Amino acid sequence: MGNILVMARRELGAYFLSPIAYVVLAIFLFTTGLAFGLGTFQPGEEASLRSLCQSWMVLILAIVLPILTMRLISEELRSGTIETLLTSPISESQVVLGKFLGALVFYVVLLATILLYPILLACFGPVDFKLLLCNLFGLFLMGALYIAVGLFFSACTKHQIVAILCSVVVLAIFSFASHYLATKVEIAWVRILLQHLSIQSHFHDFVRGLVDLNHVVFFVTTAVVFLFLAVKKLEMRRWQ
Repeated sequence: MGNILVMARRELGAYFLSPIAYVVLAIFLFTTGLAFGLGTFQPGEEASLRSLCQSWMVLILAIVLPILTMRLISEELRSGTIETLLTSPISESQVVLGKFLGALVFYVVLLATILLYPILLACFGPVDFKLLLCNLFGLFLMGALYIAVGLFFSACTKHQIVAILCSVVVLAIFSFASHYLATKVEIAWVRILLQHLSIQSHFHDFVRGLVDLNHVVFFVTTAVVFLFLAVKKLEMRRWQ
């Protein structure tokens, strides 16, 4: 556990010593602020983040989080420091979990910035804080999954742009394409499969204020699968 925390602190510090953290923060604040201003923060709208989460956050995170994760392992591969890291007394799983935890903590910082919006809404009407907590919990789980996907593709290539593109494409397929196709397919078992694979389908219940254990299990287990694949990818390098 100590090695994981050391790696997490190393990655978290690296974010704030590089332009990436500030670029990601600026993009996140601009896009969420624009979506909030044009959608939720309008006369007659509901005093909640439901509109922001349902219409925009899936798209915003599918772009922002791959940028956040692109360098996690790709930079180590590009610079050659991965060889030193893998020969040190730290396992591949500790490397992956440490980097994942560091990125996840930074993501929590990003999420904290949107708490400004409920404060603004509270000035004009009552805010359902139970719904807000449910929205934030869903965003946390979805973000953890997105980070795990980005971390896996970062472990697959030393080219950060390639890691971003692969992450965005996979997230687009599971976040948007599967959800869209599920509404068009008439074959029952195919429709059920697409709905189960759709990240939007699992996230929308959190947007409505429902915490379903099935959705929690989906996000957690899928994130674990991608973290496991990232570990195996690093283990392959040790034996090359």
